[in-house]
Amino acid sequence: MGNFWLFVVMSILLIILPGPDTGLATQNTIAHGKKGGFQTVFGITTGLVVHTLAAVFGLSAILVKSAVLFSVFKYVGAVYLIYLGLTSIWALKKNKGTEQEEQQSKYKHKSPFRQGLLTNLLNPKVAVFFLTFLPQFLSAGTKPFLQFLLMGATYTVLTILWFILYVSFINYIRTWMKKPSTQRAIQGISGIVLVAFGIKLAFEKAPS
Repeated sequence: MGNFWLFVVMSILLIILPGPDTGLATQNTIAHGKKGGFQTVFGITTGLVVHTLAAVFGLSAILVKSAVLFSVFKYVGAVYLIYLGLTSIWALKKNKGTEQEEQQSKYKHKSPFRQGLLTNLLNPKVAVFFLTFLPQFLSAGTKPFLQFLLMGATYTVLTILWFILYVSFINYIRTWMKKPSTQRAIQGISGIVLVAFGIKLAFEKAPS
């Protein structure tokens, strides 16, 4: 893979762009602390591993080529993101002015890992990304299987490293972010972002 380092640089630039994963990691770190943030990251990266293996074994190609499957995953993923966003906004309105203990209890039965996992698995854009971005860095004379595996693993590791830094930073300033006014603003913004990404995903066209 002669373009490996170019792939690394491009991957880093793509990973740090804000997206639904970032909004979810922010929200869960504020609500659950570093543990919740890392559980979200673990869920996100588990989803990336599944997409990597799907791309390696050709399952993503089937998803991308099937308009029906793409639409099913697209709408289910969009509904899930919108659900997470609206839940956050509704909880903000419902719990306005409550004590910190009550605010923590509303997240008690929610799984940050499951949220991170489903957000990735139900997003067909991730499958499209793996099949459109990774092939640009394939080198002739080497088996695509091994190259896809290496690039997918590299992208996953870079994602983990970035979110470890990000979650640690959010947790570091969590005391400030846990102030009622700040938390309401962050929770509201996170909810709106998740809803916006859900709507954007719903109108995403299947690749031709």
